[in-house]
Amino acid sequence: MTEKFLETAEDWRIRGTRALEKGFADLDYDVRKIMERDPAAVSYAQVLLLYPGLHAVALHRLAHALYEKGRFFSARLLSQTSRFFTGIEIHPGAKIGRGLLIDHGMSVVIGETTEIGDDCTIYQGVTLGGTGKETGKRHPTVGSDVMIGSGAKVLGPVRIGSGAKVAAGAVVLRDVPDNATAAGVPARVVRHRGKRIPDLDQIHIPDPVAAEISRLEARLARLEKKAEEKAEEKAPEGEV
Repeated sequence: MTEKFLETAEDWRIRGTRALEKGFADLDYDVRKIMERDPAAVSYAQVLLLYPGLHAVALHRLAHALYEKGRFFSARLLSQTSRFFTGIEIHPGAKIGRGLLIDHGMSVVIGETTEIGDDCTIYQGVTLGGTGKETGKRHPTVGSDVMIGSGAKVLGPVRIGSGAKVAAGAVVLRDVPDNATAAGVPARVVRHRGKRIPDLDQIHIPDPVAAEISRLEARLARLEKKAEEKAEEKAPEGEV
């Protein structure tokens, strides 16, 4: 009996040590990736101690571990505590990769069945949510190296491909391919002069609505010119 107890205790000690080592490794990776992508990050200590986005992700990992073990109340209690202190709501069921930068972070919402890859960037006011009361997979799947701009809404079980960008204020209801940019309401896949937009650039993103209006204006101008030419051809001699 004593030997079995000791074996169980040793097994738990080994598992606990491995979990701690992985937790600290993931945290270190997150801090370093944030420092690479955030120009406002001036030191390791600053990011570790003062970035609510980092704290929200770290607490989410603990909440997700509880969720995976079926301890749903404890997991939700921890996630709501994190929300109270950080302003970022992440359901404990969401699956999040390493290196996630939640910049500023206030009012970010990440739903239960959301999946996020590695090295993504999410700005304030982003919602990764559902579209109704469906069960099962009902939230977005986000690839790696994705940037989602301020106030963007990605709704339903859509896929945002790796390397993709979602412009600020966009509402995404359909899949976005890898290395593409989506902008507008509802969002459409767009390209900027046929080139990929630089990382973290939320300004030089084409507006599909403005582009469509410009196209219609150009067409209207051509039609008006043709109408004027025909009117001149039909006008009696001597009239201007």
